[in-house]
Amino acid sequence: MMRKFSGDTLLVATHNRGKLEEIAKLLEPFGISVVSAGDMNLPEPAETEDSFVGNARIKAHAAAKATGLPALSDDSGITIDALKGAPGVYTADWAETPNGRDFVMAMAKTWEKLEAVAAPQPRVAQFRCTLVLAWPDGHDEVFEGVMPGRVVWPMRGSQGHGYDPIFQPDGFDITFGEMDRWQKNEISHRADAFRKLVEGCFT
Repeated sequence: MMRKFSGDTLLVATHNRGKLEEIAKLLEPFGISVVSAGDMNLPEPAETEDSFVGNARIKAHAAAKATGLPALSDDSGITIDALKGAPGVYTADWAETPNGRDFVMAMAKTWEKLEAVAAPQPRVAQFRCTLVLAWPDGHDEVFEGVMPGRVVWPMRGSQGHGYDPIFQPDGFDITFGEMDRWQKNEISHRADAFRKLVEGCFT
């Protein structure tokens, strides 16, 4: 039996304002107020696992234990079949430079790796999002969302973030980078995981 969320405040284990706003909007209908790990001055724990669920669990449990509030975290990224699931949990790491993250560099690196292994077309990929809702007593519920698609080149569009300009979702002829963000938010891997979370714990 899945545990229902019964409080009125949810801690979101993120320091990202955009992500916090997205989640607050989704939970608005339930009258739940949302605070972030950034608002509570919580440190960001080291993400030492090699799976999305492992890293999401680290973040959610650390925040729940530190504050005594139920905490929600997500870990997400892109997995590419021809690269044996890479970059996966290292999606953001591929963009790291001494001066911050450079996703144009990361996308170019991704395409070069696909060319190096002569990956057949279509170059099948998935955006994945794993949500973990953790309680201070150590209990958690896990929800996984997937958006199937393909990697395309050259980059297209300036909407979105991360690898969006090279990801074309199944059933569309435009990339996430060309898609209106509200349309993307309706169909994305995160939306898929959130629907499952809301059904499981909030209704």
